[in-house]
Amino acid sequence: MESNQAIERAAGAIADADALLIGAGAGMGVDSGLPDFRGNEGFWKAYPPFRGQSFASISNPMWFHSAPERA
Repeated sequence: MESNQAIERAAGAIADADALLIGAGAGMGVDSGLPDFRGNEGFWKAYPPFRGQSFASISNPMWFHSAPERA
């Protein structure tokens, strides 16, 4: 099947679908240009309570005991 035909077939399947589920695993987002989750400029920093802190310091299990609302 030629690529144009494959694209048209895929577009038709999407157009006829009742729903669309897009799944992504570790690394797929980074490969497509999105920031990673845990890095220094990670996506998790979009959450205001975590700004200015490293992922490693926030992901410590001690938070479940000392500040469960934060965990």
